[in-house]
Amino acid sequence: MEPENETQTSKFLLRGISEDPNLQPFLFGLFLFMYLVTVLGNLLIILATISDSHLHTPMYLFLSNLSFADICFTSTSVPKMLVNIQTQSKVITYEGCIAQVYFFIVFGVLDNFLLAVMAYDRFVAICHPLQYMVIMNRRLCGYLLLGSWITTALNSLLQTLMALRLSFCTDLEIPHFVCELNQLVLLACSDTFANDMVIYVAAVLLGGGPLAGILYSYAKIVSAIRAISSAEGKYKTFSTCVSHLSVVSLFYCTLLGVYLSSSVTQNSHSMARASVMYSIVTPMLNPFIYSLRNKDITEALRRFFKVKP
Repeated sequence: MEPENETQTSKFLLRGISEDPNLQPFLFGLFLFMYLVTVLGNLLIILATISDSHLHTPMYLFLSNLSFADICFTSTSVPKMLVNIQTQSKVITYEGCIAQVYFFIVFGVLDNFLLAVMAYDRFVAICHPLQYMVIMNRRLCGYLLLGSWITTALNSLLQTLMALRLSFCTDLEIPHFVCELNQLVLLACSDTFANDMVIYVAAVLLGGGPLAGILYSYAKIVSAIRAISSAEGKYKTFSTCVSHLSVVSLFYCTLLGVYLSSSVTQNSHSMARASVMYSIVTPMLNPFIYSLRNKDITEALRRFFKVKP
């Protein structure tokens, strides 16, 4: 692309999930409802873990951080999408788009790290129960959380700085409801080799690394459960990690489904709709999974609202 065809970018157009004007009121109501449920549900989890001393344990500390990350993850994209639907505008400023890229990466990758940390917590609790409080002490928990936050923030900063060096031409339409890094790179008319390499390396290290940790932890957990002689003991032990395993399965299955489908379809709106699953639906369902399958959370919420069982 010739330099004279490049333009000083001031705004992008987010094409969203559908351009059908008849669907816009329905989409606005649907995503407003999902966003409110997500924020309320995750806030309840945070309130329950903070207010109840019985939940001042490593697992619920990590869970409250996951809930906070989920609130921020959906808040990165949904409010702007709702504003665009309501105002019948697709415009997002260049600065707003870069900010979305940064926070979307931060909280998306942070979810990945926190799920891995929670898997490690379950591994220690089941495979080394007598040493659990010694291993999962406050210092280690603090290091795990701090390391997760710092790593994801630095990675996102690097990715965003790399995006700032890109120049764009006349096609400024993003076939998505959020400014996603991959879409920006595809729109760029400058050399994107360095951006592609950073994205791939980060995906392997920060995506594959935590996933490998989760798989290793659950391989050890399954091995430990199989060694238990009684069926009741196996069920009781396995039940302690059912909620986390459900959330992990939901997150990775939807995420994997989106990126596998991208290799077989070129329909931009289909890709945007598929992305809704891991970026909006999964954060909305997480509180229900933990509250419905976890008696500790349910009891904490009852005590918080002073509801008799």
